[in-house]
Amino acid sequence: MLIPHRLTTLGHPQRLALFRLLMRRYPDRLPAGEIAEALGVKANTLSNYLSALMQAGLITQHRDGRSLLYAIELGAVRETFDFLLHDCCRGRPDICAPISPLPGEAPAPAPEAGHKYNVLFICTGNSARSIFAETLLRDRAGNRFNAYSAGTRPHSSLNPLALEVMKAHGHDVSTLRAKNVAEVSGPGAPRFDFVFTVCNQAANEACPAWEGQPVSGHWGVPDPVKAEGSPAERRLAFHAAYGALKRRIDAFAALPFEALDRIGLQSAVDRIGRDDPPPEKDPS
Repeated sequence: MLIPHRLTTLGHPQRLALFRLLMRRYPDRLPAGEIAEALGVKANTLSNYLSALMQAGLITQHRDGRSLLYAIELGAVRETFDFLLHDCCRGRPDICAPISPLPGEAPAPAPEAGHKYNVLFICTGNSARSIFAETLLRDRAGNRFNAYSAGTRPHSSLNPLALEVMKAHGHDVSTLRAKNVAEVSGPGAPRFDFVFTVCNQAANEACPAWEGQPVSGHWGVPDPVKAEGSPAERRLAFHAAYGALKRRIDAFAALPFEALDRIGLQSAVDRIGRDDPPPEKDPS
């Protein structure tokens, strides 16, 4: 039977770390190089881990040109969870409550009319991309959303070119500052409805679960801070990052939140992260 083999495969700490990384990045497909960098393992070691997880049916491999990309096989993951919950626990909710909140936490109640959603954008430095997203959402739909941003790096500062781009688009930057995630987590912090990562490095980090189980998504955008070339070329990279996030913020703000359940919202934010168009409505 394949299920015990999957559990044995996940019993290895590094293979489990790889599995957790791909789960955090689902539905993204990651190249081996990015995975190796995130986990801090050598290429040949990673190859063995990937092979084991593929043999267990837990991940898939896709070729994109000359690159091999890896992603979670969600059907196999669900099958494994179902086995644990229904076969091992015999479906008894008193001993194996399926997918329950962490102790002391409860799912967020359904929003009432006029509810403002709390939305957090995370990056490593909180110097450009996450600041763009926070500012765009606040200025685009501040009547319906409380927008926040933060970085995982202990110390950072706003990038001058990022400020220049926002000023050029008419945003007030006088109150903006770089912040660390410690300011938006723990006691007294807002309870977030949505948490988005906008850079791959932040998305790859094993962060603790946010209170209230917010809908999460990865809206990765190339880092304009790392752009090279002339001053004009570097400015162009910042404008490109701003434009990519503006398209996603516009699509997010236009979602029919009151008509979507949690699964629908998750699918929508994943689709926005891939820059996919919304599904066509059934003409019937």
